[in-house]
Amino acid sequence: MSLDGAYDPNNVFAKVIRGELPAYRIYEDDQVLAFMDLFPQSRGHCLVVPKPSQARNLLELEASLAGPLLIAVQRVARAVVKALQPDGVIVTQFNGAPAGQTVFHLHFHIIPRYDSEALGRHASGARADPDVLENLARQIASAIHDA
Repeated sequence: MSLDGAYDPNNVFAKVIRGELPAYRIYEDDQVLAFMDLFPQSRGHCLVVPKPSQARNLLELEASLAGPLLIAVQRVARAVVKALQPDGVIVTQFNGAPAGQTVFHLHFHIIPRYDSEALGRHASGARADPDVLENLARQIASAIHDA
C-alpha cells in the first residue's frame, strides 16, 4: 500500500479499538490505546495507537491528536523501561508498505532492547505465548501510574 489511499475501518487495530478483537491492553484513555504486539521483536514489544483517528500513517494524523499520542508513547515507553529494565528501547513508526508498515492504522512500536538478546524481524516472527503477553501487559500496566 502506498502512502495514499482510503482508511479501512476493518483493519486489525480498528477492531482491537472497538473491542471486536482481543488484546493484551496496557493503557487506555479517550485518545489512545496501548497493547502488546502479538508478534514481538523482543520481550515487552508493545504498540500505541490513536483511538478516534482514521489516520493510516503519521502524515495523516490530525494535529489535535499529535500531542496526546506522543505523550502516551512516552508514558508507555517509560513504563516499559521501569517494568522490564531493558538495556535500551526503540520507539519507531512506519509510513507505507515500502517503509515496513503492515497494518494501515497509525501506530508506534515500543521495542525494549536487551544486550544479550537478538532483535526479531518486524511482523515476521512467531506469535507470542498468550500467558507471557498477559504477564508482560500486567507488569507494564502496573508501572504506568509511576511513569
